[in-house]
Amino acid sequence: MENICISNVSKSFGHKQIFYHLNLTIYHGQINCIMAPSGGGKTTLLRILMGLEKIDSGCITGQKNKRFSAVFQEERLCEYMTAIENIRFVTPCLTVDKVRQEMEKLGLGDCACQPVSELSGGMRRRVSILRALLAEYDILCLDEPFQGLDDERKEQVLEYVKQNTVGKTVIFVTHDKEEALQLEAKIIVLSDFLIE
Repeated sequence: MENICISNVSKSFGHKQIFYHLNLTIYHGQINCIMAPSGGGKTTLLRILMGLEKIDSGCITGQKNKRFSAVFQEERLCEYMTAIENIRFVTPCLTVDKVRQEMEKLGLGDCACQPVSELSGGMRRRVSILRALLAEYDILCLDEPFQGLDDERKEQVLEYVKQNTVGKTVIFVTHDKEEALQLEAKIIVLSDFLIE
């Protein structure tokens, strides 16, 4: 599968310029970590790559007709469904036993049958991550996926993500360089690829 090549991409919202002639490569088969200050365009770039935002000018190749799976900053779980139902909603081919087995690895075994509306923020975050990783995808997008996790849980989830994305194309947004280093990600600092 090919790399994603972003060439001379510009994007603005009204009078606010987000990118001006952005040029960078997202490498196939590895974890690519996008870093920038708040408001630096990290989430906008993810949304563009997933087809949720249009660019003003430039060209992007390598992402069309690809299946995306994502963890967004905001929760996108179905409140009235249980944790296991939320996961199986996007992975109906996986058996209940298989999903339970994976939930156990992230300390979610006891809440499998609880509505997500009753779960803590950290539990909901782990359900979101697990749902995204178990889905069938070509490109996995993770937008600040570990926010709300305590240090011990974060360590556990980072290791799970690392083990389960070997050889896969991942675009990972974070402010935390330590997370990127733990995932052995290729770090891409957006400002290094912009023409001022």
